[in-house]
This record gives sequence, C-alpha cells and structure tokens, in this order.
Amino acid sequence: MRVDLFDFDLPEKNIALRPVTPREAAKLLVVRPGTETPYEDFTVGDLPSLLRAGDALVFNDTRVIPAQLEGIRHREGAGGQAVSATLHMRIAGDRWKAFAKPGKRIKPGDRIAFGTLWATVENKGEGGEVTLHFDASGPELDRAIATVGHIPLPPYIASKRAEDEADRKDYQTIYAREEGAVAAPTAGLHFTDALFEKLDALGVIRHFVTLHVGAGTFLPVKADDTTEHVMHEEIGYVSEETAAALNAVKARGGRIVSVGTTSLRLLESAADEDGTIKPWSGATGIFITPGYRFRTADILMTNFHLPKSTLFMLVSAFSGLETMRGAYAHAISSGYRFYSYGDSSLLFRDHA
Repeated sequence: MRVDLFDFDLPEKNIALRPVTPREAAKLLVVRPGTETPYEDFTVGDLPSLLRAGDALVFNDTRVIPAQLEGIRHREGAGGQAVSATLHMRIAGDRWKAFAKPGKRIKPGDRIAFGTLWATVENKGEGGEVTLHFDASGPELDRAIATVGHIPLPPYIASKRAEDEADRKDYQTIYAREEGAVAAPTAGLHFTDALFEKLDALGVIRHFVTLHVGAGTFLPVKADDTTEHVMHEEIGYVSEETAAALNAVKARGGRIVSVGTTSLRLLESAADEDGTIKPWSGATGIFITPGYRFRTADILMTNFHLPKSTLFMLVSAFSGLETMRGAYAHAISSGYRFYSYGDSSLLFRDHA
C-alpha cells in the first residue's frame, strides 16, 4: 500500500509533552467500526464500564532502561569527538545494537567512553546502526548503564524539552518488571492501582507478556510503499502459563484486550493460524498493515500515533483505514492529546 495513505495533519498543540494527572484522567476515544456511533468520548477511568467480566487485559511488562548514552569517540590519530548512542536491542551479555550519531563518522574499531563505561564499535550497519561491545557485561553492565544513561524520550518530546527527573517515573508503567525497553509501552501508562482495583472487582483478568520495545519504533517510514519498509526486530517472551490462560479465555467466550500495540504484535507473533497462542520467545519483526488477518485480540487499547508510522498502519489494519482516519480527525478536532504522554483509544476489531 502507498505510505501516503496513512498521512494526516497534526497541529503542534495536540502533541502532549507531559502526562495528565491522575493517569486515568486521560481521554479515551472508543472506536466501534460499522456502528451508527463509531466514535464515543470517555476517559480511561471509564474503562470498567466498557469491559465485562471474563475479559482479559494483556499488558507488556517491559521496563524502560536509561538507554540514551552520551560519550566521546576515541580513534588512533584523531581527536576525541562527541557522540550519542541509543541502545535498542541487547544481543549478548556485553553487546547491544544501537543507533549512533553522528553515524557517518563512526567506524568499526572505534573506542567510545560513555563516562566511566567503555565500548568498542564492533560493526556498523545502515542508518547509523552499530553494534557496541562493552567492556562490562551482565549485571555489571546493567548497573553502569543505569548510572551513566538517560531516559530516551521520543524525538517529538526530546526536541521540545530536556529529560528530567519526573520522566523517570512518568515514562514507566506501574507494573514494569522486565528491564530492557528503550521506549515505554505507552498504552499502559494510563493504569493506576485504583483502576486495577475497579477492574478486579468487575472480574476482568490481567495477564502479562514481555516485548522489549526498541528505538526502531520511532523510525519514520521512508519508503513510498509499505512493501519496501523493513521493521527493526524486538525481543519478546510469552510464557507457557500465559499462553494457556489466554487460550482458555477465548475458549469460554471471553475477549482478549491487548493493552498496546507491542502486546498485540507479540501475541500475533506467538499465534498459530487458527489463533492458538503458543509459548514463544525470540525476536519479532512483524509488520502489520491493512489486509492482515488478526488471530488473537478482540479489542486494542492504544495511544494516538504518528502520521505515516507503522503503528498507525497497525491500528488501521485492526479497525479499518477509513474508520481510523475518521477517528483521528475526530480526536484532533476534539482536542485529544497525541503520542506517548497523550490520550488513549479503545479500538474494536473490524470483522468486515
């Protein structure tokens, strides 16, 4: 499909630079394709009234690490040069793939000092991607990154303000557990303990999967056609217990509600053709565009995404391109706040 089909105009005033307080006070646009009232306005706090007993919420429990590193490149016969690196996928105890700037000037063999943490550029790919081989490994490397790193705010926020101490809390879900993400699974940022209590009382079940969101989620689609775009891979896990529990939910007629596109991409990666979810681990580069046949989730809760992004393509596949173009037009005119710290939507799957 042509990428420009997924373009739209977004005013600067609709881009959220901070989250609302409390988290569940964010707006929630409910989208029901093919109905007389396809768009309805709620808040996230209204979620219990929109779900029912036996539904299962699936959350991504990845934890954002301070993966933005600032350092000095050292090379024999050349002076030091300031560089930055955004870690995006761990490939070994002492190695990470990263996006480096200025990418053109970095070469294999370069040594980079990120404060007291040193790394060697092992190899170099396209688009400024490099593999960094750190002098430290395992838990020692994790502690070093936590000491010298910064929270890698999305470009649309970082270009307007600097990261601060509030982001260390705001850019993390309350249930984050498995360290390794470069970006937050932002649909989950709206949940609080109080909202969980209400959902528990209703009989809505919670399950957790892990997909370590990479910096590739922010990369623009530069191709003119979706068939020419290559997704960056991300590491994920679905446990045997979670797979069995979600299959049981489907078998008894309950609905699977994916909280975030990351959870949905992982569930789809783990599912057989008949929709059976299997235990799964590994790297997924699944790219979902209109025409894709979903096998797992019935409902998707997700924030509002960038024009021409792979995530807007995914939601358009889930609820229909024209439906989502209308939903986004409604959201913009109604003052919804977009992106990571913005408002949310609850999308019902288009079965047409």
